[in-house]
Parts: sequence; structure tokens; C-alpha cells
Amino acid sequence: MKQLLSIAFITLFITTIHFQSLAQGCVAVRSTGNMSMLHPTTNGDENGTWQLSAASRYFRSFRHFSGAVENKQRLVDGSNVINHQASLDIALTRIINDRWSYMVDMPILSNSRSSLYEHGLVNGVYVKKERHTTNSFGLGDMRFAVYRWLLDPKKSTKGNIQAGLGIKLPTGDDNFKDYWYNVGPGGTKELRTVDQSIQLGDGGTGFTTEVNAYYNFKRNFGVYGNFYYLSNPREQNGVRTYRETLVASLANEAICSVPDQYMFRAGFNYSFTQVKGLSIAAGAKLEGIPVHDIIGGSGDFRRPGYIWSIEPIATYQVKKVSFFLSLPFAVVRNRTQSVTDMENSLKFNKHVQGDAAFANYVVNAGFSLKFK
Repeated sequence: MKQLLSIAFITLFITTIHFQSLAQGCVAVRSTGNMSMLHPTTNGDENGTWQLSAASRYFRSFRHFSGAVENKQRLVDGSNVINHQASLDIALTRIINDRWSYMVDMPILSNSRSSLYEHGLVNGVYVKKERHTTNSFGLGDMRFAVYRWLLDPKKSTKGNIQAGLGIKLPTGDDNFKDYWYNVGPGGTKELRTVDQSIQLGDGGTGFTTEVNAYYNFKRNFGVYGNFYYLSNPREQNGVRTYRETLVASLANEAICSVPDQYMFRAGFNYSFTQVKGLSIAAGAKLEGIPVHDIIGGSGDFRRPGYIWSIEPIATYQVKKVSFFLSLPFAVVRNRTQSVTDMENSLKFNKHVQGDAAFANYVVNAGFSLKFK
């Protein structure tokens, strides 16, 4: 039984720790911390244990989609937006007993955005056509969460379900500024808000709901599933986008929205009996920004959309330290029609749908350490 619990812990750690891998470019699904799905203990030897986790993420988004259709011409003519986004999530989890645990997460973000249209496009006409880069760096939105295993770990030794509730605080700067070029008087540069996709926070206090589950068919083979939803009741944060200065038809996108976000993943895991501590997993993952929030309004500027990915994961555990690497590869990218797109469609009597840049894959790597 102890071996079974060890195998399950290894796999569940790497399949759940890295929620911040959600962000995939211009569809700004931000880092909100590691999920805390630890295997429940049955003998109480881990009661009062702490777990320190550090998880890093990097991706480069550069391929534009409107709906599920890629605009390949943007790559050909060099007008595509290129985002480089890296983050480090530091999470501390406390295992209270075999049912309860709580977690606090602090993300540190480093982003850059290279584009043409933000540096010279004024009222639909390029004053000067040059590519420039804006950057952001700092603390993201912190999150606190509490978790409980729903089934008695002493009786449900092959599988269990964990529920979690949390709060996301607006600790990340949602009005980070850098220079836009060729937009000021006489074509000078001007300090403006960076794009929503590289802002450090969304400006809203949100509430998170999680459901995590696993089941082991054999000692070294099982399945897992995770669901996460962030509800942001605030409709907009008052931060100016400057999109109305680019093209007059974008007047209803002048202020940033505070959107909900979601994630679902499921797959299989396998632990090698020949190599102690080595485990692999593979599954599908869905992540995105909805068009409409569950609570509150959904207007102003957001880029809703979703990404389906195939996610291979590997982990290796040495005593109380676990290391992991995951590489989710996008197979479907869809920039859906926003509320403001719908408003413009009615206003101009034609279908209007913005685009967004997505990454091909995301690199996630990190470690976790348990201690008393």
C-alpha cells in the first residue's frame, strides 16, 4: 500500500502542480498559482508537513488565429505580434491532516511583446512603420486556497476526489506602462499601458473552484483529472488600452475587461518499476478565457479563446524531492468572438472577430520539497 501511495503522489504532483502554464499568448490566461493536489495519507505520518514548490514556465506566441483559422499572412508579411512570457511560481502548501490542506502561491512574471501596430498606427494610418518591444516584470496576482479530500483516505485507497476553494488577490500591477513609439506629437514615443496579454495582473479579486481526482487501476497505472475555474465578478478595471487611438471602430475596447478563466485536463499515468522514482503521464488539456463571465458583466476589451493541448509529463522523485518537466503542445487554437466584437458586428452590419497570437507549445519545469 505504501508503494501504491508513493506512485500516486509522484504522478499527481506533476499532473496538477503547474496551473500557471495556462497562459498562451494574447489570450491572457494569467498565472494564478499551483494547484495543491497531494495524495492523501492514511497513517498520519505527513500531518503537519509543509511542501515548497517552485515551477517555471516559458513560451513564445507568434501564430495568429481568428476563430480556429490561422492568419498565415501575418507571418509572411511580418506583421505578427510576438510575445515572450516567462514566470516562476513559488507555492507553499500545508498538509493539516489526511483530509485538509491549504496553499499560498506567489507568481513572478517577466514578459515582452514585439509588434508593429502599437508603434506608429494612429487612427488607422501608420505614421511610421517600425517594430518595437514593450516589457513588464514583477509580482503577479497571488492566490490562497483550501482543499479537502471528499472520500475517506483510509477506505478509498485506489482513488479519491479533492475539492478546493480559493481567492485570487489583485496584487499584480494591472496598469504596467512602457514606451510606445511613433505615437506622440511629431511621431515621438509616449509612456502608455502595455497590452493586456503582458499585464502582471487583471485588477480583480477573484474566486477559484477546483475539482481534482485520480484512480489507480494497478499499482503503477491509473488515470487523473483536474478542473479549475476562476470567477472574476469585476467587469472592467478602468485601465486604458489605447486601442481607440489605433482605429476608431475600436472605441468600445478602450478599457480592459476583467475576465474569468478555466482549465480542464485528463489523462493516464504510468510509473516505471525498473527505475525507482520515475513516472510519466500523458493527457489532453483545455484552457481558456470565456466570452461571458459567470458573475458580472463581460464587456470592454478582452480576447476570449481556448486552447486544446496534448500534454506529456515526466517526473522523478528522490526521497522528499520531486522534479518535473511538461511540454503541452497545442493542437487546436480558437480566438472566439468577444462581446465587443458582437457589438461591432451589429453596429457595422457585418461579422467582426478579432484575432490573437498563440504559442505552439509551453515549457514547464520545477521541483517540490516536503519538510516538517
